[in-house]
Amino acid sequence: MSATSIDLADIQGDILKAYGNRYRHTSYVFIGVGDAARGRAWLSDLVDRVTTAVHWDGGRPDATLNLALTRPGLAALGVPDTTIETFSTEFRQGMAARAAELGDFEDSAPAHWDPGLGSGEAHMLVTINALDSSALETALAELRDGLQRNGGLSTILEEHTQMFSRQREHFGFADGFSQPAIEGVTDPDRVPGQGVPQANGWRPLALGEFILGHEDEESRTDPKHRLPSAPADPLGRNSTYMVWRKVRQDVALFRRTVFEASRFYAARDNDKLMAKIVGRWQNGAPLVNAPSAPPPEFDPKAPGANDFRYAVDPTGSRCPIGAHIRRSNPRDALGFDGKLTFRHRIIRRGMPYGPELPPGVTEDDGEERGLVFVCFNASISRQFESIQRQWLNDGNSFHLGNDTDFLLGGPSGKMTIQGDPPFFLAPQGPFTTTRGGEYLFVPGITALAAIADGVVA
Repeated sequence: MSATSIDLADIQGDILKAYGNRYRHTSYVFIGVGDAARGRAWLSDLVDRVTTAVHWDGGRPDATLNLALTRPGLAALGVPDTTIETFSTEFRQGMAARAAELGDFEDSAPAHWDPGLGSGEAHMLVTINALDSSALETALAELRDGLQRNGGLSTILEEHTQMFSRQREHFGFADGFSQPAIEGVTDPDRVPGQGVPQANGWRPLALGEFILGHEDEESRTDPKHRLPSAPADPLGRNSTYMVWRKVRQDVALFRRTVFEASRFYAARDNDKLMAKIVGRWQNGAPLVNAPSAPPPEFDPKAPGANDFRYAVDPTGSRCPIGAHIRRSNPRDALGFDGKLTFRHRIIRRGMPYGPELPPGVTEDDGEERGLVFVCFNASISRQFESIQRQWLNDGNSFHLGNDTDFLLGGPSGKMTIQGDPPFFLAPQGPFTTTRGGEYLFVPGITALAAIADGVVA
């Protein structure tokens, strides 16, 4: 498949293009629909403004706009129940109803989520990316003005995020640069380390793993080349599912925990212990390639920067078996040349919210801060939920018993750092707490126009 065979004008742009790495500000505005006809009229006016995946010949626009819908949102806009029934089970149930699948218990339970999230009130999500604060305010003012003029719509929640220096998240690590290589989309120079590991290199993943209406990895081996399950036409073409999660990060607790533990760790190396927990140094260099110290000139954006495998480190002496990135994307660590892992890839987006905690501070200042995690996948269950359930919340796949991912915390989130002798981190956390989330459908442009025109059968 080539880029020319993909209808980029019919695919929303924030799926295949990492806007968050190009724009400083991202705002998420959840909207409620009180009147179906007014909601469709507003949507109809917005369709032509939605940013597509078409290449920008004239340079980046000052701001982009993209749109997604929840299951209650489809119903609120008048999409028939018979059509909604063709969507995946997990999307129709919604994130809050699947808290047990995701490990959202105690303080992360839906009962404690931010108002409007997981309650059925949020029907549409408008995502605005902006180059600077002025462009953001202009785009938000236009959106708010349109909502105010339409009596059938209301703002449920606004969440504003921004990129920090060197693309770091609140725990201090470079983030968001490792993405799956997609056939017909990814530059061939960037496929190594980003695609499917093979004996003699790497290959990109099928487009249908991320965009509905196209062949996925299973279709490739199916003699009849049947397409994967998708919503009824015209909604099931060039669309995808979106996961939106607001995750609070307790930066002070994380720093304090690592600092205290590092007093008993090799040479009292605080930075190295943090790297062992995550699986990368703070500049993004993977431990498998640089186990002793971070390469000072490492560029996470350079081709081949993520070209590494875990089969060369079966005992975890370089990168611990329970390290966060090794659990969230095991590559070939589970054997069988990566065949147990490559169908669980997701396109990750998202940005930090809240102010940075000053360097060296280990006491909480009372400010809310964290990450708005966003990902795109053709199957929420097989991709996002499987990663969360099988790899992050359960250690069995890695022969770690019931140890959860240490970075995510939890009562069984202890961690073993392999070595001679091994080093043990006691259960700690939670370093992260879920503040809310939604499962959303991101229509292709044709599908979005059909919903706006009320012609979905």
